[in-house]
Amino acid sequence: MLHDRVLVRQDGAEGERRSSAGIVIPATASVGRRLSWATAVGIGPNVRSIVVGDRVLFDPDDRSEVELHGREYVLLRERDVHAVAASRVESDGTGLYL
Repeated sequence: MLHDRVLVRQDGAEGERRSSAGIVIPATASVGRRLSWATAVGIGPNVRSIVVGDRVLFDPDDRSEVELHGREYVLLRERDVHAVAASRVESDGTGLYL
């Protein structure tokens, strides 16, 4: 990986999903723009707030897809990540940096 790039694997399959109550929601029923969760599997040397294994929240419209060894991944810039879910992230911090 180069520069500030993050390689992620999406958690769920695109398409139909299941609500918390168990109702199946078809892929054709979209509700506006929806952010997606993914797991970071590779990071570039200039990435500062994400490590491999973190779950990240990103906009699926701002992505580049790539296939490696028969598996599909998404390539993002660190600035395109909206949130990071990790146990090491401090609860009192803003997550912002300059």
